[in-house]
Amino acid sequence: QVRLVESGGGLVQPGGSLRLSCAASGSIAGVSRMGWYRQAPGKQRELVATVASGGSTNSADSVKGRFTISRDNANYTVYLQMSSLKPEDTAVYYCNADIRRSGRLQYQNYWGQGTQVTVSS
Repeated sequence: QVRLVESGGGLVQPGGSLRLSCAASGSIAGVSRMGWYRQAPGKQRELVATVASGGSTNSADSVKGRFTISRDNANYTVYLQMSSLKPEDTAVYYCNADIRRSGRLQYQNYWGQGTQVTVSS
C-alpha cells in the first residue's frame, strides 16, 4: 500500500509564510512527478505547482514568485514553501504524485488527504 501524508498547514497572517511537506510511504519502486493542488470552498481543485524527478518545475501564475516547490528524491518527499501569503491562498492543499509500486511496471497517480491553509488576520 502507498500513502501520501501531508503536514505543515495552519493559520497564518497575510504576508506570512508556511512550509508544507508531503512524504510518500509504502512499497515504492519509483516516484516521477510530484505536485501540489489546492481547493478553496466552492471552487474547483487547481494546480499549484509540480516538480519532475529531474527537478524541473511548473507553477500557477497566481503563485509565481511567492511559492517554491522542491523535492527530496531519496525520501520521496515534496515541499511547498509559501511566502507572501494572501487571503486568496486559503484552501485545502493536496499532495499528488505518480508512483510505481514495487513489483509493478506502471505508475499510478495518488492523492494525499489534504491539509488546511488559512490566511487571515
